[in-house]
Amino acid sequence: MNYDLNPMALPPVFAASALYDNLLQSALRQFFGRATFEIEPIPSLSSDGRLAIEPTNDPAKLSIRWFGSRHVLHVPSRRPFTRHEVRLARAIGSVLGLRYRALFDPRQMLERGDLFRGTIEDRYVGAFLEANDAVQGDASRARGDLVATALEVLRVAALSSYENRAISSGVLLIDTDERPPSVAPIEGQAYKYSQALTAIKSFYRLSDGIETLFLVNRDGTVLDIVEIERYAADLRSRDAALTAVPYASAYRAHAVATAGNHNICIVLTPAHEIKIFADGIETFSFRNARWHLLDLEAKYQMWERAVENPALAHRLFQLALDLGDARQGALFVVLRDPAASLSHLVAPGDRLDAPRGQTGEVPDRVQLLHMLRGRSAVNLDPAVLSGLARTDGATVMDGEGHLLAVGAILLHAEPVVHATRAVEGARTTAALAAGRFASVLKVSEDGLISFFDRQEKVWDI
Repeated sequence: MNYDLNPMALPPVFAASALYDNLLQSALRQFFGRATFEIEPIPSLSSDGRLAIEPTNDPAKLSIRWFGSRHVLHVPSRRPFTRHEVRLARAIGSVLGLRYRALFDPRQMLERGDLFRGTIEDRYVGAFLEANDAVQGDASRARGDLVATALEVLRVAALSSYENRAISSGVLLIDTDERPPSVAPIEGQAYKYSQALTAIKSFYRLSDGIETLFLVNRDGTVLDIVEIERYAADLRSRDAALTAVPYASAYRAHAVATAGNHNICIVLTPAHEIKIFADGIETFSFRNARWHLLDLEAKYQMWERAVENPALAHRLFQLALDLGDARQGALFVVLRDPAASLSHLVAPGDRLDAPRGQTGEVPDRVQLLHMLRGRSAVNLDPAVLSGLARTDGATVMDGEGHLLAVGAILLHAEPVVHATRAVEGARTTAALAAGRFASVLKVSEDGLISFFDRQEKVWDI
């Protein structure tokens, strides 16, 4: 049977299939920007909207079949797909499949009309977090809906201000319908955590997201307003959260509150970034108008392997997260072979190990920093190292963490591969240049953290 090419003449099922295939392509390109993308036509076994992620023998290849197409994503073999990336692909498929089938099933449309409320990207995030839950089925889906609702509330709050101050807020979604023993019984009429709260001015004073959060149970009822540090301590899960993956210091308690359980913590920060914590780590971030799967565990492991010093890797990664959260720039350079490369990267006047002659009464910059000579970034007080990192220029060290230069303007006489001076900033150009000799962490003032190694950007957070 032939159909007119006019889209209005296509049967609804064909038009819907084309629309949802485009939504799938858009989602894959958004969340898997590091992958190359191919589409292969295949015989379609059905058109019921069931999406299948097909197994392959190549961990750097992800194959997704839907309708009459196979979408194939490739990443470099040295950085195969992580378990969180595969899980997100499945979450995207789950949301799109449910929405598609609901279009042609009045009963599903009636029961799951919430699937079409809010932005579809929020639904992807909610479905990813549903996979955390031990309970599956309707209860798990309801949890994803609650996540999407919480995101709606915080997004509306981000558009508001209170007494000329930007709003920050947060919510802790606990994995139970029961009231925790540490929470007092609700006096009066209980209410749901919903967008309706944002019309009440006092809502913006009750939770700042950093120290205090709304405590919400699995069915969406607000149980209390809690101090997150105290609540996390009451969970007795503090040790469980001290994993090998660092987190920004300001959100230590948020990570702890979600470690060893199925709690989800969502925060609108003072910088108007939305952070989501689950499994004891920050999982997603919404900034610059889009969601980012952070995949901190996999990215930290790559950084740690490159540095080959777990203590130093942890200290610098932790500090980078803190500086990024504070929107302060920095550049950390860990040299692989300082004896061979330091002179190519740092001018003699910036080197802490360079011999100094007698000077006058007024000290120069290197004299000012003489107490750092021979000191290690691992042993310095974190606040001191943070202050040094905020100095304009790079903090350069060897594999043991010994400081070799602070606030150094790096040399890069040779052309920088992959860098276009018209589009790359000075800090990025310096990071790429230093990557010839070192593992480099760059923190941008917009909060973005990047890892460079061997003149290549390995990842962004």
